[in-house]
Amino acid sequence: MDLSELVLTPGGSGVRLRLRVVPGARRDAVLGSYGDAVRLAVRAVAEKGRANAAVVRLLADVLGLGGDGVVLIAGHGGRDKIAEVRGLRPDQIRSRLAAAVGGPAPAAPPRPPVG
Repeated sequence: MDLSELVLTPGGSGVRLRLRVVPGARRDAVLGSYGDAVRLAVRAVAEKGRANAAVVRLLADVLGLGGDGVVLIAGHGGRDKIAEVRGLRPDQIRSRLAAAVGGPAPAAPPRPPVG
């Protein structure tokens, strides 16, 4: 997936990126780009911080970071958020996100026997 429009800016103690989040989705996934942001889907609903926690976990898993490697710094109450990623360069973030777009294809259900 082409994430060339994704804006990654140095800030604080890491690299900041914009997110557009779809809570209450069927699965957790990196969906692609949304303008200059990354579009993410999380199964968690947007109440009591559940979706925000799921966003942090998803990004940390996709980027191969520990629990403190991703921090939400803005947008806690909306779909548009800003996250700070610690421990990776912008090129590493971009390539890992691009590799994760769409995630693994769901397994096809078994076919009934013919005949």
